[in-house]
Amino acid sequence: MTNSGPFMMHHCRFIPIPATVSAAAFLVGLCLLPAHGAASAEAALAPATPMTRCGWFDNPSPGNADLIDAGGSWSVAQQAGHQAEGPWPAFPSKRWVRTGAGSYGYGCACLTGHFDGADHTVLSVTTSSTRPLSACRGDKALKSLEPSNPWK
Repeated sequence: MTNSGPFMMHHCRFIPIPATVSAAAFLVGLCLLPAHGAASAEAALAPATPMTRCGWFDNPSPGNADLIDAGGSWSVAQQAGHQAEGPWPAFPSKRWVRTGAGSYGYGCACLTGHFDGADHTVLSVTTSSTRPLSACRGDKALKSLEPSNPWK
């Protein structure tokens, strides 16, 4: 860094933006970084390791879905709002509880991907899989969290 009159000149280095980081997030991230050089920027922008969460996958209406696990309710999609990238679980009929018109309802599933713990949002789904309903119903942490079924 050299002093050039009233302006400070900084040595800059190209930092590749990971595909999982949007341009807006990149710019915000750079504004929040301490001025310690490119290594700090690279570390801050490295994609987080995907994690797996299992629980009730609730799809009550078009464009709306949540994963409810022992850690709370995670927003997968909100109509006209947030939509996590990636595949939703494909439930066979014996693993799906219909709760309304059409194919809406819930089932037991695992999602692997990136999650925002601050606002309980699913950012992206790498893989998804279904589980038997008995897996969630038999889990002490999930049993009382089963979505309501108005058809019962």
